[in-house]
Formats: sequence, structure tokens, C-alpha cells
Amino acid sequence: MPLAFESISHGTIAFGFFNIESDMLLLDRFFFFSTAFCGYIDDISACGPHEPKQSYWHVYHIPDPEQIGDLMGAIHGLHFTGFIGELYGKYPFPQKESEFKQKPQGLRTQHIVEAMISKYAKRSKALFTMDELQNEVAIGPYRFSGSSFRALIRYVWQGGYPRWKDEQRPDYVLAMKERIDQSHSSLFQGLDLSF
Repeated sequence: MPLAFESISHGTIAFGFFNIESDMLLLDRFFFFSTAFCGYIDDISACGPHEPKQSYWHVYHIPDPEQIGDLMGAIHGLHFTGFIGELYGKYPFPQKESEFKQKPQGLRTQHIVEAMISKYAKRSKALFTMDELQNEVAIGPYRFSGSSFRALIRYVWQGGYPRWKDEQRPDYVLAMKERIDQSHSSLFQGLDLSF
């Protein structure tokens, strides 16, 4: 379930997993797989202390909220519109609340989810910038303080809400933690990814 995070540029925005069968994340109107997100974090971790960074993140952009769909309506099985509605039509919300856990095998559905989102989204490149002197990060137009960006990383590490099923994280998430632990980048200072 996406949660609310504070941005510098857009106020409070949603970020997170939105279907337990998929490893796709949403960032307001951007969508990307968590495998890609962790790969981008791995790339950032190679930076030295106070080193700036610029790169491009491949994202799916859905500018029209109607094309994104109604997450709560889809979860409750009432309103299946847009991309999220189509996804929940294929992978409905579990009937038992105890089964509402983010599945670490979500990357197995990437080809299915990618085919779905391609009907609604434009694939584009979002410029990522990291300015450690300003303690600021940007993903396209979305700007975050260092602490808010670290909260996004922590969310993925935990498996969001409702957390990873059986607390079993995918290998790519464990690899991200290992690279962060070894990083000299100031961006990761104070980031606690404990088990």
C-alpha cells in the first residue's frame, strides 16, 4: 500500500507498492519496478562523500489520474478503472487480511504488469539529481530532502505496508542494503536498515 511522503516540490505525495503480486512502485504519477529502484540506489551508493550525482531513471509516466485508476475502489472490488483497475482485475486483493503481505516473488509478474501499464503510460527518462551540499534529491520534477529520500529507501527495505511476506526480502533488496552499508555517500548517513 502506498504511503504519504513529504516532498519539497509537490507537498505530500504517494509512494509505494500498490499490489502484493507485483514489485512495481508508484511515485505520484511515475511508475517503476522495485528492481529498478534498488538498482538506481546501488548506482548512487558508488558515490563518494558529498559527491553530486546525475543520471536518468526509466519510468512509466501516467499524467491523467483517470488513467492511473482508483486504488481504494480496486482494493474493495468496486471500481476497476485505469491501470490499477486492470491490475486488480487480474490480481485481486486477498480475501483473508492475513494474506495481505508484499510477495518477494513479485518480479515474476513484471512482464505481465509491463504489458498492462504500456496501454496507459508513456515510458520516459526522469533526470535524477543528488546535491549533497543542499541535502536534496530530485527524481524528475519531484524534489526531496535527504531524510525524505531515505524514508523511500526504508519503505522498500521493509516491503512497505504491509511489509514483506514472512519478512523474506528479495535478493535484490538484500543486495541494495549491502551496497548502502558499504557506501561512503553522505546521502545514506543515518539510514537504518536493520532486520
